[in-house]
Amino acid sequence: MSALRQSWPMPSAPRPIVIIGAGGIVKDAHLPAYAKAGFAVAGLFDTDVAPATALAEAWDIPTVFASLEEAATQDAVFDVAAPPVAHRAILSALPEGASVLLQKPMGLNLEEARAIRAVCRDRKLNAAVNFQLRYSPMMLAVADAIARGDLGELVEIEVHLNLVTPWHLFPHLNDNPRVEIVSHSIHYLDTIRALVGDPVGVFARSYGHPSSPLTDTRTSAILDYGSMLRVTLSINHHYDFGRQFQDAAFRVEGTKGAAMVKLGLLLDYPTGEPDELWIANTGGPWEQVPLEGRWFPDAFVGPMANLQRHAAGEDARLATQVEDAWRTMALVEACYQSNAQPGTPMTALEGE
Repeated sequence: MSALRQSWPMPSAPRPIVIIGAGGIVKDAHLPAYAKAGFAVAGLFDTDVAPATALAEAWDIPTVFASLEEAATQDAVFDVAAPPVAHRAILSALPEGASVLLQKPMGLNLEEARAIRAVCRDRKLNAAVNFQLRYSPMMLAVADAIARGDLGELVEIEVHLNLVTPWHLFPHLNDNPRVEIVSHSIHYLDTIRALVGDPVGVFARSYGHPSSPLTDTRTSAILDYGSMLRVTLSINHHYDFGRQFQDAAFRVEGTKGAAMVKLGLLLDYPTGEPDELWIANTGGPWEQVPLEGRWFPDAFVGPMANLQRHAAGEDARLATQVEDAWRTMALVEACYQSNAQPGTPMTALEGE
């Protein structure tokens, strides 16, 4: 098997980055990814000065800005790693025409996504959303295998999670009316869109769990791609019965071959296990593809590299540009609308 693409090309002259936000995702993913890629971080801003100062000291970042307005004066690419409720105000404060990477999700619902898109349009922002799973080494390799025709015509995509997620690490989700799909399964919905485009419809149900105060933490979904391609998600974040039968898998099957991805990060999150990618052709053995990195932090290099290259004219397409990201949010909204609809009642069959 010839080598599969696992990374995004780097910009020839990367610009400095100003990060808005200093939470856990910046510490665990953004800063390690940018250091690995050689991207320079010019400064940080957060309304809570203490974590911004601590991160700046830990990562030798020269400046902690005193205000959003001061941060916005910089000649830089802006990485907005703030909660969705703050996105519109932050985007409105940035210079017109600025290049911006916006933390996912793009709002908590489609109305907020529309408003964020409108700000980006009005201010002519070169803006993308940080849907990073599609940029991970394993998923870039799967996309390359599909593009090369290695798997043939696709007939199956399945995402299956049966594990324990430490939701206590995300206390900001406690009061959200929507949790699982918009905060977690959105990764899979976006990656599926990157692989096979938009479905024509969706059937979805999300569920809570007695052990959690969160609104919903389990999801079943079927994406409708017609009569040949079956796409399903089965997501359970509460399988607390030991590691033996826990699972975090992304399966892609075609008429000529199949790919199995182990989402190792999710097993014992945030430490995780190694990610894995296995590919088999019809009648042949499974072969493990050596990976050149992990979901965290390596997948966070790709969105920034694509944004910087697009801003410099080196990439014709901004893969997760807000217009495309809005379509991922529309798919999320369709899942929630489906969730609110009743199933076919058994009483409809009575008397037959």
